[in-house]
Amino acid sequence: MKVIVPVKRVVDSNVKVRVKDDGSGVELGNAKMSMNPFDEIAVEEAVRLKEKGAASEVVVVSCGGAQCQETLRTAIAAGADRAILIETDAELQPLPVAKLLKAVVDKEQPQLVILGKQAIDDDCNQTGQMLAALLDWGQGTFASRVEVADHAVAVTREIDGGLETLRLNLPAVITTDLRLNEPRYATLPNIMRAKKKPLEIVKAANLGVDVAPRLKTLKITEPPKRSAGVMVPDVAALVAKLKSEAKVI
Repeated sequence: MKVIVPVKRVVDSNVKVRVKDDGSGVELGNAKMSMNPFDEIAVEEAVRLKEKGAASEVVVVSCGGAQCQETLRTAIAAGADRAILIETDAELQPLPVAKLLKAVVDKEQPQLVILGKQAIDDDCNQTGQMLAALLDWGQGTFASRVEVADHAVAVTREIDGGLETLRLNLPAVITTDLRLNEPRYATLPNIMRAKKKPLEIVKAANLGVDVAPRLKTLKITEPPKRSAGVMVPDVAALVAKLKSEAKVI
């Protein structure tokens, strides 16, 4: 079974992002970039399936500029077999990404696609669902457990009432939640070996996909700063403030 894992290059989760002065986006110059944390979980799960013998090959795919090669090499160092970069400098939104991934899936013919449920930069949580719709495959979102057997995959996911388990016939699309696993650290030997693993570069224009943005960002602003708290002498004063200022009672 071949598994494809899309990965995204995002601003590192430990970096405090700054909004540009004109409000057109966030400052990416000199910002530390890394693999989207949810995609790290997807890579780990695919590698674990390979280690169990349920998968024969793990292929990682990324869409974006040449800098994404670093992210792909990181995924290879974590255990993936090879990588594909769909190279484009265009601003990519979920639907064009899903269409680009579909083109790769049509070519590679995997039995399973595992990707993070969302990216921490835009938080759209749409690409996996759109890809499943375009492929007309079953989908299991927000997976906290994945088991492959008998040409099917069982996906356990958290819902408001507890846990729900879906059984999907392969091929299928799965999106990963935080509780699925704990990604491993890449060892130095694996990092060195990753530099020699195959990395194919495909121009997005050659896939026949229109990557033009459908949505326009009007403005980005930082969250308002929280005002300082107020000390009150007693419960009566607290209730009075809740009535007059907060208007919560």
